[in-house]
Amino acid sequence: MIRTTPKTKVEYGDFQTPIELAELICQKLIELGVNPDAIVEPTCGIGNFINASSRLFLSTDKILGIEINQQYVEEIKTRQQLDRDQRIEIIEADFFQFDWRSQLDKLDGQLLVIGNFPWVTNSQQGVIGGKNLPSKVNFQDHIGLDAITGKSNFDISEWMLIQSIEWFQQRGGYLSMLCKTSVARKILNHLRNRNLNLAYCASYNIDAKKYFNASVESCLLFCKFDGISTNYFCDVFDSLESTEYKRIGYRHNILVRDVIIFDRVSELYHPTPELKWRSGVKHDCSSVMELRKIDSKLINGFGDAVDIEDTYLFPLLKGSDVAQNRIQNTDRYVLVTQRFVGEPTDEIEYLAPKTWRYLESHAKYLDNRKSKIYLKNPRFSIFGIGSYTFAPWKIAICGLYKKLEFRLIGQLNDRGVIFDDTVYFIGFDDRASACQAFDSLTSTPVRDFYSSLIFWDEKRPVKSSILNSLNLAASSDHYRLS
Repeated sequence: MIRTTPKTKVEYGDFQTPIELAELICQKLIELGVNPDAIVEPTCGIGNFINASSRLFLSTDKILGIEINQQYVEEIKTRQQLDRDQRIEIIEADFFQFDWRSQLDKLDGQLLVIGNFPWVTNSQQGVIGGKNLPSKVNFQDHIGLDAITGKSNFDISEWMLIQSIEWFQQRGGYLSMLCKTSVARKILNHLRNRNLNLAYCASYNIDAKKYFNASVESCLLFCKFDGISTNYFCDVFDSLESTEYKRIGYRHNILVRDVIIFDRVSELYHPTPELKWRSGVKHDCSSVMELRKIDSKLINGFGDAVDIEDTYLFPLLKGSDVAQNRIQNTDRYVLVTQRFVGEPTDEIEYLAPKTWRYLESHAKYLDNRKSKIYLKNPRFSIFGIGSYTFAPWKIAICGLYKKLEFRLIGQLNDRGVIFDDTVYFIGFDDRASACQAFDSLTSTPVRDFYSSLIFWDEKRPVKSSILNSLNLAASSDHYRLS
């Protein structure tokens, strides 16, 4: 059986759905009362959904598959001749160039769009020089720093799903697509932001490792459209067989992972808290800026011994240190060249001449940092700093780990601890205030509050926007009463 080459497999996100999974999904749709007049698979691959649909949806009048890969099209047509199902039509075409509107207008009655769009991002396409992309439009409406820092990256399936949703805005029907769980949430967000029709939405977790040998959180996204409803929630099931679910939905214009739990502790929500969680220092040059003390000597990332003053040197805890509770001591240090963003750095030459000479000797690395945030800022600038950076007491959490573990951290070596930019923290001037806040943050009501908001499958599940939605003062009262 002919298959695509590795580069082509990556370019087209070619994760073919096994026939057993295609059949399970069709059976689930039948359980949900789906009985379409026409079925469309927009990227049908080797045709397993076409095959399963033809055998399980016996009353469907038309089954249409679109596929760009000529070898796959020939393979399906050969099998179709053997099966002799006259309802099936396979068209060789590019999803991004195909005239969907005219083709779909030919199909009467209830429509089911089913399948598995490519599991690949536009940035991955760029790495391999792939061309399986939509035209470059800013469909996510990102502006400014969001685009600069990478939020403009998107899954190709996200764009394709958005196009598919448009097909149902003037007609009833169903969408049933395999996708990443994160993409499913983005589709719900798109529907709500554009005030589009949605009668019902559910997702069923799929074992991607079992079916695709892929380490990614994935699901079957199911949407029902009736042309009038705007029900912006999604019932999340653990599997295709599960009958119990959690409902994600919107509260205060934010997407909530579990609306039932959130509603129970909603008095803890506040959009503008008095205390603000901050991220750690961003310098983008760890080999120069981060040092380790080995046998009483400071060693940089190049393995060179470094002789500098202590003036701008602070103890450093990485995100992994915070997550794994290695907070009592450290052999890591970081150069903090400013006390606030934009502060001139010229005075380092006079206050700490050895430090200045060290920075100048490694200027080729610091001056060539790629991020645009360093442009038009003082030489050797860093970001993520302010008066809060130097507080003697801090509560910290790593944003990358899939657990809600806060750490209470005091000074190390008589200096306030500095974190890398994977860590979020709040600072305190005294231990008593820090301890009171820590008691609140580790209480059951607050853990429930944050857990109702955090989507643990995301790359950075703990975000500053979530942490900053808590009314810490109200949580202190709640903790004392609980």
